[in-house]
Amino acid sequence: MDIIDYYNWRYATKKFNPNKKIPNTDLELIKESIRLAPTSYGLQLFKVIIIENQVQKDELRKFSYNQSQISDASHLFIFCNSTKVFEKDIDVYIQNKSISQEMPVEENKGYGDFLKKTLLNKDSEKTSVWTKNQTYIALTHLMTACASLKIDSCPIEGFNTTLYNEFLDINKKSLSAGVVAAVGYRSESDNSQYYKKVRKSTKDIFEIH
Repeated sequence: MDIIDYYNWRYATKKFNPNKKIPNTDLELIKESIRLAPTSYGLQLFKVIIIENQVQKDELRKFSYNQSQISDASHLFIFCNSTKVFEKDIDVYIQNKSISQEMPVEENKGYGDFLKKTLLNKDSEKTSVWTKNQTYIALTHLMTACASLKIDSCPIEGFNTTLYNEFLDINKKSLSAGVVAAVGYRSESDNSQYYKKVRKSTKDIFEIH
């Protein structure tokens, strides 16, 4: 299969097979695809909480308008965006950048100072919107990686953010649940898999100037 085949194969899975679990080897590949996703300034201002415990999935379903994907998927990937940028976030990035690119930290100090001046005083609401947008880039990497592995996925925005944050105990970590991906294997009874995709034509989406 090539990448277009993957995109044609995948769909937003409505019913998962609760008895089929993702192998650890594939789980690691999915995690790596998220880790390698691009983010603004390269800061990766999010955490991904992976839920595989059935009791926790059942509880989260209560906060997700009773959507069966939440409890029946093999794993839930909860993308949590940072609600505030801290100086240490930038310092850690500059340190990693210096190590990865084999450069003295001093050579990256100017860029670090620029980031601190730009981001540390950014309005909290604007920061949250900005960092939440970054999680969607990582989400698309997850969905593409899953499709390439013949693993199903369903992005979910329909959940109570406040209750998720309380359940995950992440408010004090300056994080907020932004978007969820239910990941696993489709149920044979999910009729959605047999529907043809409904998409606009190429000419209706693209303009070339």
